[in-house]
Amino acid sequence: MTDKTLPVAFFDSGLGGISVLREAVRMLPHEDFLYYGDSLHAPYGVRPVEEVVRLSRDAVQLLLGRGIKAFVIACNTATSAAAETLRREFPELPIIGTEPALKPAVERHPGGRILVMATAMTLNEKKFDDLRRHFLREAEIHSVACSGLMEFVERGELSGAALDGYLREKLAPYLDAPIDAIVLGCTHYPFLTGAIRAVVGEGPEILDGSRGIAAQLRRRLDEAGLLRSREQAGRVTFLNSLDEPELLARAEALFHLP
Repeated sequence: MTDKTLPVAFFDSGLGGISVLREAVRMLPHEDFLYYGDSLHAPYGVRPVEEVVRLSRDAVQLLLGRGIKAFVIACNTATSAAAETLRREFPELPIIGTEPALKPAVERHPGGRILVMATAMTLNEKKFDDLRRHFLREAEIHSVACSGLMEFVERGELSGAALDGYLREKLAPYLDAPIDAIVLGCTHYPFLTGAIRAVVGEGPEILDGSRGIAAQLRRRLDEAGLLRSREQAGRVTFLNSLDEPELLARAEALFHLP
């Protein structure tokens, strides 16, 4: 039986999954977490699917070698490309994936106009296409491919003229009519909520899937008898394939953002 005192692993192509990690720590404060960002190979959204699968498999094997009890793919792109393969290859390991929060957006805004911002790979994968088709009769859904946007977070550039210009260029074609909701379909994007809000105004609700992913993690740990209960708070450890002090410091800074 898996040792319930082992940490939960979080995996992302870089620093974006820290947005999900923050919610998981709030929901499961007694757990230890091990966050692994693959910034060496970021961004995943421009890589072939087969390569994303290989990189994701390498991450699982690396983290299993350190000792983990569950694996969260805190990356929409890696989930779309690799989650099914990883679940087949590591059947004993609870693997929790990520998907754009389109379902709650449609439930909160039936018949509304909804934008989904994500990488091109996420939007082109069958997983998202099936999700979008399921809700097409219930809302007007627009996909906005945002290649290059996650790199702003990787650089620690969460505001400024360059980011504002990028967002205005991407979102301008959709601002001619009211927007009811914006779904952030990449775990990097929640760190840019303020910049997105400055472009789209106060009207649209901005949603991401962090809370749902953390809740699913809690359910899976509970079902497997792996929830940890103790008095003191758990620990968070950051690792990155680019073992650079500046990058690890940026990860800590994002984790501790207000």
